[in-house]
Amino acid sequence: MTTDSQTAAAMLIPEPGEPIGLIAGQGMLPVSVADGLKSQGHPVICAALWGQSEEALLQPRCDRFKRVGLLRINQWIRWFRSCSVNKAVMVGRVAKAGMYEKYRMLRYIPDWRTARIWFWRIRHDKRSARLLSALADELASGGITLLDARPYIPEELAVEGLMTRTRPGADILADVDFGWPLLRDVNRLLIGQSLAVKDREVIAVEAMEGTDALIHRAGGLCKRGGWVLLKASNPNQDIRFDVPTVGPQTMQNLIRARAAALVLESGRTIMLEKQRVLQMADDAGIAVLGRP
Repeated sequence: MTTDSQTAAAMLIPEPGEPIGLIAGQGMLPVSVADGLKSQGHPVICAALWGQSEEALLQPRCDRFKRVGLLRINQWIRWFRSCSVNKAVMVGRVAKAGMYEKYRMLRYIPDWRTARIWFWRIRHDKRSARLLSALADELASGGITLLDARPYIPEELAVEGLMTRTRPGADILADVDFGWPLLRDVNRLLIGQSLAVKDREVIAVEAMEGTDALIHRAGGLCKRGGWVLLKASNPNQDIRFDVPTVGPQTMQNLIRARAAALVLESGRTIMLEKQRVLQMADDAGIAVLGRP
């Protein structure tokens, strides 16, 4: 169950003009969040993870910018505190490929805070959700409270109802009604975020492979197409740093796999480049719906 501290942190509202830290990983989401923070009048103090962030896009958008080590959490805290930051958002993917670059040892040696997370905070439970929660706790112990990023990108959230001009047929709606309760059961069991259905049959369930791999697998199993992808977060998911996200690449994969519809949890799913994604869906005849 979501803790009181998580709920309180997610509900914190920064003061007008207060500087907000941005811990930036890969992809366009950090860029969108930086734009959203600026549009709401917040100076953006960016801690860009080495080898992970879109620095060419981020740096011009930020009031102050610094590259930080992926496993140097105390460096993040010191940077933010030196800029009078005590609230931050953490968004973007983290890939491991950079760990094999030249001078990687200088970038990936864990500092004492990272070691404390690994050997103390999560010594009995090293699942991803627990790791992220422990990271938030460690940042809080250094005076940095993580915030929910969604208030800064409201236009990129899935909304309830039909989001495309393309309307789903009766068979598709029947598959949605069949699959949504099953997906919520999958979410509660912490198995995955996505489910693929066709003709009231489950084609595939996402586990640790991720949504894109699930789409590829579902397309291979249902070569005639017309199937439905449903995606939602689990009820214990800490929305401060783990929000389900889709984007143009997701839609391109759905088009290749001949999907008929995409169903997303409204208010809790980010749609990167939302208007582009919806236009791609309409061009391909794919319906996009939001469910509460």
